[in-house]
Amino acid sequence: MNVVAHESVIRLGCFGGVLLFMALWEALAPRRRLSVGRPWRWSSNLGLVALDTLAVRFLAPAGVVGIAVLAEERGWGLFHYAALPAWLTVLLSVVALDLAIYLQHVMFHAVPLLWRLHMVHHADLDFDTTTGVRFHTIEIVLSLGIKAAVVVLLGAPAVAVLIFEVLLNATSMFNHGNVRLPTGIDRLLRLVVVTPEMHRVHHSVHARETNSNFGFNLPWWDYLFGTYKPQPADGHEGMTIGLEHFRDERKVERLHWMLLLPFVGRVGDYPVNRRGPDLPADHLKR
Repeated sequence: MNVVAHESVIRLGCFGGVLLFMALWEALAPRRRLSVGRPWRWSSNLGLVALDTLAVRFLAPAGVVGIAVLAEERGWGLFHYAALPAWLTVLLSVVALDLAIYLQHVMFHAVPLLWRLHMVHHADLDFDTTTGVRFHTIEIVLSLGIKAAVVVLLGAPAVAVLIFEVLLNATSMFNHGNVRLPTGIDRLLRLVVVTPEMHRVHHSVHARETNSNFGFNLPWWDYLFGTYKPQPADGHEGMTIGLEHFRDERKVERLHWMLLLPFVGRVGDYPVNRRGPDLPADHLKR
């Protein structure tokens, strides 16, 4: 199968399928009561996805998968110099790309200029599956460049990149889901994938919790680098979602405001290299 020729169809099909599945799950077994009306939030969040997709397709019509094909044709990347089985190359590529996205996520929390872009994701006043695809267009474009650089450096096979892109999108919608999971199942799933209970902590209004649980797909990096926080201090049903300095629903959940936020909004005390009243010096050790 020509990976590039079918890339957009595969990704769109998986996106639509996971979105529908998660929407049904949220309707049947919600974890928290939502505070904002769904029509406005969903239309704005999904509208931002549409803009992001158009921007990426304009800059790289075949996406990062096309860049992987180019790297394969030119013989670029480390894996072209290693005699590894094809399956192992694919597996290592997916894991390495996931590590890169974890480090990228930490960087967007650490650098105030990048945090301005990432604030759009965290400013959502509710936490559901559409939050998982709510990212500013400039952040998505920068992420495309970072992923492209990693793909070229590794020489990751195009099929591995496609698998990673589909998994990243699907797990982001899953771990942002407003869904109820039995405690025992959640505990087991946390060994291999970031769960909604784990990632919800990352969307707490408290900076010390916002700067934890950075993983989107694999949870291992948070365990390894000491950024894991098992539960929110206020409990999952009592915690406040969002950012403390953006609480106006009429702005936060409007598409035009999301696009303007990085240029007009305050950074606050959230970047990890700042020490506000809710960000003690030893927070990274917790």
